[in-house]
Amino acid sequence: MAASRRTLVILYALHSWAGIVTGLLLFVICFSGSVMVFKNEIDLWANPLLKDLPHVAQPVGPDAVLDSLHARYPNLRAESMFPPDDVNPAWFIFAKPVDSQLRVKIAARPDTGEIIGPVDSELGQFFRTLHVFLFFGPRWIVGFLGVAMFFLIVSGFVIHRKIVKELFTVRWRKSFRLAASDLHKSVGIWTLGFHLVIAFTGAWLGLSPVFERAYAYLNGDVKPAAALKPRMEKSVQLQSIDHLLLNAEHDLPGLQVKRIVLRNTAVSFYGSLDGSLFSTAHVTYQARKFKEKNDPRINGFWSRFNGLMEPLHFGDYGGVVLKWLYFLIGLSPALLSLSGTLLWIERRKLKQRGRGNAPAVTGKQKHV
Repeated sequence: MAASRRTLVILYALHSWAGIVTGLLLFVICFSGSVMVFKNEIDLWANPLLKDLPHVAQPVGPDAVLDSLHARYPNLRAESMFPPDDVNPAWFIFAKPVDSQLRVKIAARPDTGEIIGPVDSELGQFFRTLHVFLFFGPRWIVGFLGVAMFFLIVSGFVIHRKIVKELFTVRWRKSFRLAASDLHKSVGIWTLGFHLVIAFTGAWLGLSPVFERAYAYLNGDVKPAAALKPRMEKSVQLQSIDHLLLNAEHDLPGLQVKRIVLRNTAVSFYGSLDGSLFSTAHVTYQARKFKEKNDPRINGFWSRFNGLMEPLHFGDYGGVVLKWLYFLIGLSPALLSLSGTLLWIERRKLKQRGRGNAPAVTGKQKHV
């Protein structure tokens, strides 16, 4: 019994200090992640010119968009393209000037491919960058925060396991501190399953690339540093991207293209698959010829497992109701990190007051 109590005391201390050390960053990560669920809606709201564009059943192909881009901005080189979706009706092109590293986002009409111009606001992308990279930090930091969040969830459940019997009990009339403490525990229990999924998938998305690189290094599969740098070779005339898109849909049946990446002579089509949540499907063509593809449906357990992580984390596999659920429940870990920090500060103040009010022990009292 004593060992169990000692374990709880240690676990409580670890839980408290882990929350204090990571509380602010977890608040930023969780808040930006909740808002980012509506990334496309935010981008549309922040760019009024896009609201008047028509939603067309069959948008124009990428070739027409690229032709318009080169005619309007001959100095820009397209790096990636995003087709219209259920929210945003426009084509989006990310491009860089030939002599610069400054990337710009260009919008094009879905029906004709005509270039509208640079996107004035990327508020949705701002929240995504904040959530995924903490602006410009390495993604493994966010993955580590996912591990910390997972530990806080599990340790909090173990510490406060008795509150499961009192999920509907909040001591409103006792004091603000007790009511806040009860709410902190109850919200954590009620949203436990969702928090575990978000924490685990966030940790996986942030840390799995690190472990993959470490595994490749240990197996001698790491390429020399010079080979990792992009080759500044002269671009050659590619086969029609419209034609390659048809090939991709044939080579990977059920592919719903959400992103097209252009790298010199290579073209890659990334997207999801009909009837599944997998988000890592892609097909790549090099110099007009098929190079590789990833079909999580046939590539084994780990490929399927990895393909589920991003949809489960970002909640982009359902409609607007699911987005609102992810948004509302996703705010709760941000509130828990804030409330946990405030409760810790309040407890510290109470302890200091108790020490200050403790009666001094005199020499005579010591010998009593």
